[in-house]
Amino acid sequence: MSTTERPRILVVGGGYVGLYAARRILKKMRFGEATVTVVDPRSYMTYQPFLPEAAAGSISPRHVVVPLRRVLPKAEVLTGRVTTIDQDRKVATIAPLVGEAYELPFDYLVIAMGAVSRTFPIPGLAEQGIGMKGIEEAIGLRNHVLEQLDKADSTTDEDVRRKALTFVFVGGGFAGAETIGEVEDMARDAAKYYNNVKREDMRFVLVDVADKILPEVGPKLGQYGKEHLEGRGVEVYLKTGMDSCVDGHVVLNNGLEVDSNTIVWTAGVKPNPALTRFGLPLGPRGHVDTQTTLQVQGTDYIWAAGDNAQVPDMAARKAGNENAWCPPNAQHALRQAKVLGDNVISGMRGFPQKEYSHANKGAVAGLGLHKGVAMIVMGKMKIKLKGRLAWYMHRAYHGMAMPTFNRKIRVFADWTLGMFLKREVVSLGALEAPREEFYEAAKPAPKPQAAAEPAPAAKAEAKDNEKAKAS
Repeated sequence: MSTTERPRILVVGGGYVGLYAARRILKKMRFGEATVTVVDPRSYMTYQPFLPEAAAGSISPRHVVVPLRRVLPKAEVLTGRVTTIDQDRKVATIAPLVGEAYELPFDYLVIAMGAVSRTFPIPGLAEQGIGMKGIEEAIGLRNHVLEQLDKADSTTDEDVRRKALTFVFVGGGFAGAETIGEVEDMARDAAKYYNNVKREDMRFVLVDVADKILPEVGPKLGQYGKEHLEGRGVEVYLKTGMDSCVDGHVVLNNGLEVDSNTIVWTAGVKPNPALTRFGLPLGPRGHVDTQTTLQVQGTDYIWAAGDNAQVPDMAARKAGNENAWCPPNAQHALRQAKVLGDNVISGMRGFPQKEYSHANKGAVAGLGLHKGVAMIVMGKMKIKLKGRLAWYMHRAYHGMAMPTFNRKIRVFADWTLGMFLKREVVSLGALEAPREEFYEAAKPAPKPQAAAEPAPAAKAEAKDNEKAKAS
């Protein structure tokens, strides 16, 4: 990390908002005007809408992430966490991956920490649940599902087989519906290569406490999505929650009980809990309370946007919804990041701030290969699509929204190859413990019992016997 007398713009978080805001600031900034420092526990940004496709093997996991240092060559990128912020002294405490924590002064602050999985104190969830917030979890889910097919194909124990082939997904929003659609597609393809596993042997269960799935695309398309998944053999239980899942024994509050090795949790998100240690004004759900300019309430040098911010939705409020807030999605995050970046530059130069306002353009969701739903908003008109055309819209929108030209090309190349080559169905579960095999090979082998060293008393007795024989 370099030291400088220039003003420092500290960006806390390297996700969608953090990456795009930092790029915008660096683009608008004059040479030597300020130092931009980005702090994140990971050295890359993850494009989360592509996690279901990465879990299904449609996109290479490396193409879903964007390396921060490569995309932000003129910024300082620190791999670590911001643990506390002293607003009076304008100092942040940085906890790096290794070594002791240290203080980092700043002049301007951007809060872009995103969200984490929203969980509940359900017995067994921490031990059994699989999230879908990071690329590591998507890869882990893919390997895990394919390992379950390996187990089921190889065992003669019917209980083990049934538990391995039962897959439970909790949460019917974008993440849950898209993930179960993609994973079911992958499992259906993979079953063709197993002698003892058929799609009919598998059980997919989708659970949600709401009365519909995919609420973002509206009730009609949500109902279509539900019927489509049910037509593929997925059991959908609405107005239903999970009471426990200890040792994989899933108990739903509608009376249904199933045993499963695979419990995927996608039941919403919440703001990063670290925000409570920053002394910032928070809304009722823990989001940073911001003005329409994305400035944090009561400050003129702190901005926040994205999933960790409570941003007034001015377009909806002008339309009559006085209590509307921007939903946590990539559509708003991208546009907020650009306005935020411009406002940081304006604030640094003493110019007025720009208000953020964006009318909803709709939503798209993929439910597996060639399957999807889409709602496109054009003024007062809403265009609703389903099936293959909606799936094309889903891929086109997210393909163009993927950060950097490099990653766009790689993602489209993956899709193009997928048109001509069969899907990979190999499990690389050993990736999660890559040293295990080497450890087994390298650890000292136990000495044979016959070659073991005799005890000291036995040694002395043997010497006495030898002396007696010699005499």
